[in-house]
Amino acid sequence: MWLILLISITACARTSGETASKQPAISESQAGVSGYYNSGAVPMAILQTGENPLWFQLTDDKPVHIGAIEDALKTSAFIPWPYAPHIRFLQKEKDDLLMVINRGGFLKIAPNEYADAERPELVVYYFSGGDLWRRYTTGGFVFFEEKPAALLYLDDRFIDTTLTKPRPQVWSFNMESNNLFPVEIPVFKLFPEEDGWSADTLRKGNDGLFYYRVAKRSGSSASVKMFRTDDLTRQGAEISIDIFYNSAPRKSEISHPSLPPLPKGFVYTDIGEAGDNIFASWEEQQDYSIGAAGFMLVKKIK
Repeated sequence: MWLILLISITACARTSGETASKQPAISESQAGVSGYYNSGAVPMAILQTGENPLWFQLTDDKPVHIGAIEDALKTSAFIPWPYAPHIRFLQKEKDDLLMVINRGGFLKIAPNEYADAERPELVVYYFSGGDLWRRYTTGGFVFFEEKPAALLYLDDRFIDTTLTKPRPQVWSFNMESNNLFPVEIPVFKLFPEEDGWSADTLRKGNDGLFYYRVAKRSGSSASVKMFRTDDLTRQGAEISIDIFYNSAPRKSEISHPSLPPLPKGFVYTDIGEAGDNIFASWEEQQDYSIGAAGFMLVKKIK
């Protein structure tokens, strides 16, 4: 039988007369519990949202709950975005939200299938990449052979570094444990690391094709090449820089009636739905740098 340690946190109500149903609650799980999950990945938290938002800030170790977005003000130094923890990519898979945290790992938010239908819950899983991920930048998030796959690369545009390129370069997770495991993308083997090649971008375009960029940045034969393909097991067609950049998904200004206002200098960067809840990532931005970053969950306004 599993044991569990639950720490309940309830957000402050807007008014003294606000009902418990409007107050979000968090249970931070330290171990498995029968009736919720018996084996495999252990949740970071089990949430019950309300009309008040739940705020989480990213740290070097994992996302942590904060009482209000104002608690994130001036808590993190501004650093160039490739080196700052932030929600880098977000994808929806059925009722789940999957995302990649730059310099962190994977985050999954899913409805709790074991919860009382009258009191729906969300389960938050965090899959840490540990020391390896803290050293590298995330350059892509796709599904390959039905597995979520995130690409790491060495970004040295703002700093001089003696780090070598990440090995392995592509990582995934599943619900069997909280550990990550490497994934081999066959097309990258056509650009051997021993010859100086390394991929720094991998994405799926709005046209359903995969787009990737590989670079050889040292020596007399420095080169950058861009490709698109419908199959990552074989090399795609080489494309121009204009086609490559135009394939990137365009993001419009994020707005939704359920989103609470942010302090000056903070912006919402992505949005999604999990059950009847709104998820939104946020960042404290200054030019090309990021200070504090995290995400928010709140019950959808009906």
